[in-house]
Amino acid sequence: MSGMDIARRINHVAIIGNHPPRRCGIATFTNDVRQALTAARPDVRADVYAMDEPGSLHAYPDHVVCQISQNDLADYRAAARRINDSGAQIVCVQHEYGIFGGAAGVLLFQLLDHLQAAVVVTLHTVLEHPDADQRDVIERLARRASKLIVMAEKGRFLLEQVHGIAREKIVVVPHGVPDRPLADIAAAKRRFGFSGRQILLTFGLLSPNKGIETIVRALPAIVAEHPDALYVVLGATHPHLVARDGEAYRESILQLAQELGVEKHLRFINEFAESERLLDYLEAVDIYVTPYLNEAQITSGTLSYAVALGKPVVSSPYWHAVEVVTPETGALAPFGDHAAFAREISALLADDVRRERARRGAYALGRTMIWPRLAKAYLEIFDMAVSQHPVRLPVVLRHPPAEARLDGVEALTDSCGIMQHSIFSIPDRDHGYCVDDNARALILMHRLGGARDARSEALATIYASFVQHAWNSSTGAFRNFMSYDRRWLEEVGSQDSFGRSLWSIGVTADEAAREDLRRWARHLFDQVAPHALKLEGLRSGAFALLGAASMLRAVPGHEGALRIVRQFGGTLHAALLEYRRADWRWFEPVLAYDNARLPEALLLAGKLLGDAAMSEAALDALDWLDGVQTAKAGHFRAVGTESFGRRYAAPMIYDQQPLEAWASADAAITAFEATGDPRWHEAAMRAWRWYLGENDLGQPMASMADGICFDGLMTDRANLNTGAESVLAFQLTCCAIARLSGTADDAEHSGAGAVAM
Repeated sequence: MSGMDIARRINHVAIIGNHPPRRCGIATFTNDVRQALTAARPDVRADVYAMDEPGSLHAYPDHVVCQISQNDLADYRAAARRINDSGAQIVCVQHEYGIFGGAAGVLLFQLLDHLQAAVVVTLHTVLEHPDADQRDVIERLARRASKLIVMAEKGRFLLEQVHGIAREKIVVVPHGVPDRPLADIAAAKRRFGFSGRQILLTFGLLSPNKGIETIVRALPAIVAEHPDALYVVLGATHPHLVARDGEAYRESILQLAQELGVEKHLRFINEFAESERLLDYLEAVDIYVTPYLNEAQITSGTLSYAVALGKPVVSSPYWHAVEVVTPETGALAPFGDHAAFAREISALLADDVRRERARRGAYALGRTMIWPRLAKAYLEIFDMAVSQHPVRLPVVLRHPPAEARLDGVEALTDSCGIMQHSIFSIPDRDHGYCVDDNARALILMHRLGGARDARSEALATIYASFVQHAWNSSTGAFRNFMSYDRRWLEEVGSQDSFGRSLWSIGVTADEAAREDLRRWARHLFDQVAPHALKLEGLRSGAFALLGAASMLRAVPGHEGALRIVRQFGGTLHAALLEYRRADWRWFEPVLAYDNARLPEALLLAGKLLGDAAMSEAALDALDWLDGVQTAKAGHFRAVGTESFGRRYAAPMIYDQQPLEAWASADAAITAFEATGDPRWHEAAMRAWRWYLGENDLGQPMASMADGICFDGLMTDRANLNTGAESVLAFQLTCCAIARLSGTADDAEHSGAGAVAM
């Protein structure tokens, strides 16, 4: 053996797939592959990473080193870290769309995309007409994997023709089978009480697509010629079918047999037979039958096992059967054609010579598929994949310093204001403007620190003008939405838009560089503040309180601002006391948007009013939220929009919005300035790093150089639109972190939203 051969010889493999005691074909296959690999190369360590279906709890053997809950993103990421830490040289994935979470199993890439080792994927399903999600998953697997293994030539053909995958990327390795000698059928029949009967058998988890009805309908014609025929259906009902319908399907088959008068020629054995037990049953069979109704089955483990034990097969022409079942091994019959199945089965039962020839032919074919042959092929593939896998050098991530840039903001802004949405980076005029975004933009212009210049001052005037125009003095409210042709689309906007507008006015009164803007803001604040007391929502009140806190910095003792602080500070405190529980220290029974603004506003109220109980309650709520928004891996995880409205329930992961990272950074900075506790400094930095790629997908969400931010983190990718809310949230977070890190003009106020007492 050459030095190169020794160097590339793998001795540690990680296998991802289902595993017993989970009951399915892939679980059995995964365990058989592991046993074959370690038998063929005893020095190989083979760790299994088992996929768990929702709600399951399995007691796995020791070689299952990790369990991955199908829909738990954190489990995928944790498994990737564990595989990397284990030193596994190769990862072998047993792939079936349905065993992984997300659309068409896309969550698998949360594991694969974070692996350092080479990857080989065994595809248990290849479709002729995949939908868009299925196509994307297979083609991503092809890009990530060193090799794709399929179990039939049809699989290779489909990967080439449907997906355009290069032939050299694909390897055909037949389904592995056990190596048993040809059995004495008569002796095997005696073990199961089948003596004197001609046994037909179908095995597998029972479900309608197995085509059992086809053979039951064929039984009258078969029994007419062979009165001793017995059709044995071995297998438990599929767990998903049981959960939905109980045993209704099995009972319907029995009813059909009774109607046809063949109930004495049908026997159900309702058990999930483990491999050795299945092989014992197969030894007692005269003809193995697979009447499946779906052509698109690229592999059948039960068909492979039957052939390995030398069983003549009568089958429908699904893809795998077409390659295995020939005149030398059995016969094919059209899908669902019970008359054709009856003819073929009866003919084989009547012809002992032909049946024995098919038995010998099937057994000879089975020797080409035994597990040692599969193990040899897999190990050669693994060795080659590792030898060709590029070495990944460790990379130390260095995040750039926080620095605001207005390019993305300016791209969305015209002489009227900032537009709400974009299609990718192109402003979407169809959706016009809103005061929410113009208020945020106005705040940003005053938080730029040393980056303020003539263009930011010009922009500040545009945004202030929009906020002014949004104020409807006749209704005592702000309008929110404006069409691109400058028409207001409502006379009264949302309460949140009122609160955000007042917030921007208060910040302008305190932080604007120009006296004319500060004067304008104080004037408008005095008009708006009395109407703010009518706000009812917790968030709208919190936004108004943030604006009032800024006004109290600009004009200490401002009575209108103090009334807002007292009212909404009290409202927030009362809500927190009403709804919090030992495991839910929060203001509401649900989590929604801009969550961190609630404890931030309450903390400011406590400081302004000298109310220690308020401050302590706010810090406790923020501590709880910080825990909720910190993933097991330690990165920031915004409350997903799918969570909204779920009472007292842990948040869903997606979609994550940039607004949450900004709110969380601001709140943490406010807590840091109030307490001096460094954990709040780290919490702010953690929220900031979410934009830079320290998130659930490892996906950078913003470009420092371009000043843009994507609109959200979805289950498998970023939403590549760059709307105003996202761009502004990122830029405002840049400003907050720059101040926290001391990189902004020291003369500026320290801390976005904090009150100097």
